[in-house]
Amino acid sequence: MMITAKDIRKSYGTLQVLKGIDLEIQKAEIVSVVGASGAGKTTLLHILGTLDKADKGDLTINNVSLKGMNDKQISFFRNNNIGFVFQFHHLLPEFNALENVCIPGFIGNRPTDRVIEKGRNLLGLLGLKERLTHKPGELSGGEQQRVAVARSLINDPAVVLADEPSGNLDSETSEELHQLFFDLRDKLEQTFIIVTHNNELADMADRKLTIKDGMIVGSQEIA
Repeated sequence: MMITAKDIRKSYGTLQVLKGIDLEIQKAEIVSVVGASGAGKTTLLHILGTLDKADKGDLTINNVSLKGMNDKQISFFRNNNIGFVFQFHHLLPEFNALENVCIPGFIGNRPTDRVIEKGRNLLGLLGLKERLTHKPGELSGGEQQRVAVARSLINDPAVVLADEPSGNLDSETSEELHQLFFDLRDKLEQTFIIVTHNNELADMADRKLTIKDGMIVGSQEIA
């Protein structure tokens, strides 16, 4: 099992955001997470991505339990095991596409030449072979998001977490991005968890989870 979460609970002050989430994600599975704003989707994603800590519960990712890890250990684990794609791609404007993709690899102290080669290969795989030296301001919205996807893959993560990845894109570009996730799953056996309000994307997943009031109230296998 790629991810196992048991009884995940999170409160902010007196507000209970997550009220006991149990979840299992398999390798190479694409799982969408849907629900109304405020249901707890992004909070769950941040906890699964180790960006936030649960008040209670156990989390195991790629057969590693995170219980008892300090902040430094969690940061190291995150860099090596988890990729992120956000609605706003968060590319650094002063760096070109290839440099943006390579940054997590450099942070992880991986060999520079291998990181650059991997970055070139990923951008080529995502149809951006001719855009390596272009800065974000010279790229379309869809191209910028594909750069962000390449960046999320640079360290061969166990899982990629995406938060409204197509929320800032037009319908045609959104459709291309959605198909890209499935191509990457097929080619790289990549696992994805995608929080989205886009019903089309949600229904493309292998499984759709519905969160309401901090609890999973539905799990639908999609043929």
